[in-house]
This record gives sequence, C-alpha cells and structure tokens, in this order.
Amino acid sequence: MSDTAQATGADPTGAESTGAEATAGTRRGRGSGGGAARRAERTAVRIETAPFIRRRIPNYEILDEEGLALIEANAERVLEEIGVRFAENPDALKLWKDAGADVRGERVHLPKGLASKLCATAPREYVQRARNPERDVTVGGKSLVLAPVYGPPFVRDIEGGRRYATIEDFRNFVKLGYMSKWVHHSGGTLCEPTDVAVNKRHLDMLLAHMTLTDKPFMGSVTAPERAADSVEMCRILFGADRVGPECFMTSLININSPLVFDATMMGALEVYARAGQATIISPFIVGGAMAPVSVAGTLTQVLAEAMAGIAYSQLINPGSPVIFGAFVTSIDMNSGAPTFGTPEASKILWGAGQLARRLNLPFRSGGALCGSKLPDAQAAYESANTLQAALLGGVNFMLHACGWLEGGLVSGYEKFVLDADQLGILHSLAEGIDLSDNGQAMDAIREVGPGGHYLGCAHTQANFKDAFWRTQVLDYRPYETWAEAGSPDSMTLANARVKKLLGDYQPPALDPGVAEALQAYVDQRKASEPDAFG
Repeated sequence: MSDTAQATGADPTGAESTGAEATAGTRRGRGSGGGAARRAERTAVRIETAPFIRRRIPNYEILDEEGLALIEANAERVLEEIGVRFAENPDALKLWKDAGADVRGERVHLPKGLASKLCATAPREYVQRARNPERDVTVGGKSLVLAPVYGPPFVRDIEGGRRYATIEDFRNFVKLGYMSKWVHHSGGTLCEPTDVAVNKRHLDMLLAHMTLTDKPFMGSVTAPERAADSVEMCRILFGADRVGPECFMTSLININSPLVFDATMMGALEVYARAGQATIISPFIVGGAMAPVSVAGTLTQVLAEAMAGIAYSQLINPGSPVIFGAFVTSIDMNSGAPTFGTPEASKILWGAGQLARRLNLPFRSGGALCGSKLPDAQAAYESANTLQAALLGGVNFMLHACGWLEGGLVSGYEKFVLDADQLGILHSLAEGIDLSDNGQAMDAIREVGPGGHYLGCAHTQANFKDAFWRTQVLDYRPYETWAEAGSPDSMTLANARVKKLLGDYQPPALDPGVAEALQAYVDQRKASEPDAFG
C-alpha cells in the first residue's frame, strides 16, 4: 500500500486485468461496458489517509528577539518569585526539592534557569507508532499532525439534536476519523460516553481506538490507574517489549491554570513518562479569568506553566517525549462565555509557537474551535480563523481539528465531516508553491498562446485530477441543479456525508488473538470494581 492511500473494494483475489480485458475496455469506449466500469470505480469504497503534513512554508513570527527575551525573563520571574503549586503530591515536592527548587508547603519556587535546563532533555521531535506502520506520525520539527475533537459530554446531529453522548456515539466518531482522509490521528476522548460508568468508560474508549481504527491514538488521563490501564492495553496490542523504547500514545495533561498542578493529572503524567509515552503539557486558559487580559501577560503565564510541567516530566524520566501545549481563548466580558477565533487568541498562539521552538520542543495548539451551537456561519468563520492561525503558527500537534461545537461542550457529527473536509486545505497550503518544470507550466503557456484556452492542452490533461483541492462535502453545482436536489444547506450535505462514511466503514484487520486478549483485559478490569457514575 502507498503512503497516501489504501483502497478497498477491489477484486478480492488481487488480480489485475489481463491485456485482453484492458483492450476490450478500450474498444468499448463510451459504450455501456466502459461506462459501467467507470461508475464502479467512482462508487467503490476507498479508505484513504493522507500522510501527516510536512510544512514547506515559513512559520509566522509575531514577536521579535527583544519581545521573546522579555517574556522569557518574566516567566523565569514567575517561577522563582511566585512559584507553582503541586497540590496533594508529596512525592513531586520531594523530587523538586532534590532537584534544587525552593519548596514551601505545596508551592515550588524554581531558581532561574532550572526549568529550562530540565526541559533541554526532552526530544525535539518523536515518532508515535500506529497499529498500521503506514499511519505512524512524526511530532515536532516541520510536521503537523491533525487529531479530532476531545472531551465533550454532548453530541449533536440533525436527527437527534443535542443530547448526552453514548459509547455508540464514541465508536461512530472513531469510525469517522478512520474514514476521513485528512485526519492523521484517532485522538482520545472524542466524546464522553455517559452511559458507561465513569471509572470504566476509559476501557471501552481505548478498546474502540485499538480495534476500530489503525491510526495512532491517545491514552486516558482522568486518573493514574486509568493511565496505567492505557499502558497495559498498549502492551497487549503492540508487545510489552516495544512499549517504552517506542512511543505508542500521546496523551493530554492539562494544567489547572493559574499555576496549579493537580495530583490527578500529574499522576497520569508520571505513569506515561515512566513508560516512555508522550504527554502534552498544556495550560488551559480562558484569558481574563485564568490569565491576564493582555497577550503578553498571558504568554508569560503560558510559558511559566508549560516549562514547569515539562521540566517535571523530565524529572520523572529524562528524555521522555513531551509537547509544549497552549490552549488559550478569551472571554466575553458581558456573558462570561469563552470566545474562539478571535485575534487575541491567534496572537497568543503565534507567540507561544515561537517560545516552544526556542525551547526546541514540539508545539500543540489550535483546532477548528468555535462557540457556535450549530455548524453555521459563526462556526465556519471561527473555525477557519483558528485553523489558519495554527498552520501559520507552526503547530505540530493539533487537537480539536474537527468536530468541535459550543465551546467544546458538543461533538458535532456534521461539524466533524465539514471540518475534516476543510483540513485538506491545510495540506495544500503547507506544500507552498510548486516551482518545478511542471509547476512553471511554460509548455502549456507556449502551447495555448494568445487567445486560446487551457482546457484541452496537454498540461491540463496531465494534471487536472490533482491540480486543485476538491471538497467531498460542499456544493458547487449550478443553482438549477442544486434547487432540483432540494436546495440542501451545508448541514444537510454534511449529514449525508456522515451516513455515507459510516455506511462504507470497514474495520482494519486485527489479529484475532490480540483482539481477544484486549477484550479479556477490559472484561477483567470491569469486573474488578463496582460501577461509579459520580
């Protein structure tokens, strides 16, 4: 199979057409046989996955050297003078004290230079392995890995409206991610399956990621023991000897901004770092509520929090892979609700990307973020603003790349496929401009000459299939054709796309023995404790 696609629906024997068959097809030309073959090719189920993005365009740098140095100096002052709190975690406090920090109660004061020195052992980039090696992703450098929405307790679609998410919804989103060409990563908590006990739902979610897709995925972070389950299930899936030397999970560790590292998240970080699995150390900031209202002040806090968390991961296991994260939005000062796609958020993203690169660390931010309740014009504007900012800002790992609605409270089925379709544009923009002989197209200009047209020239015929990005959702038909089809809006078109993808879904092959072992582990863990829904 190629890097860019795998196709299903071909001859199950794998046989190619004979020369005689090919000749007959040519002779039939536009007859019924040739038309049927073309229709069959168009309608065959194809499961395609584009490789992760490698940027060939420069990053946008909003801060000059003086500005970056100022924010770095201010972040060092925050760590030394104000400190960060490691709540209810005496082991962490001891580690910090042994490393040279000034520990006063639960507050850790880091002398200037300690955090950056510890961060230096984290790798500049790393490879996260997938069940299908063709789906492996590199995180860091010039790469961009796209992963779906994470965390909403609700879902929405045309038929069911807004409702609590179930495990069936979760599995559907895993399938949609697998079937979406431009999505590289299966993500983590695509929605919270509220029909499964809180202390057990992580097992069902992990099982779905491990069996319904062969793309890379994230582990559970809602308790240290759930992180441990994630590691054990990876050992079953990939082999115990490989987990540690190689990375099979990238998992999200949120900082309780401002400046608090809670024992639950740090406990999960400790499990993953010791097992050599990657973590995203990400301040979760709503500007004006959890950080200053100014861009520079927020960047100072983001850098201080990220450096402290990354440094702690290296105290646990020097060299463990880690990502500098920044999830930052502003607040509507009238309603108190978070806002998305705003210019301030883009400025913070761009500045945080520069700060991450100065630390030689991969960077996480961005997504198709919006505050809209529906996949409407507001959702489109806000999502596009964030996606474009993330591409230009050098993001290496993008959570929430598709499916996010209502400020992260809702995973939207139609929003998922609309966003996933638009991610193809990021792939195209990241390639830059083709300046090869073919890209220059001088032969075409010479062939057509003054007053001609390019539709039939040799260059167009050779390139038309791949020359332009093409949507799988949006409608470019003439008005009359569109009206005859019922005048469908974008949400209606996306709903049809959801049904097609789920209808076409075919699970990737998995060794039956491995599948049985995973199910047995899940069953045993579920039976080992009573359900807890609180």
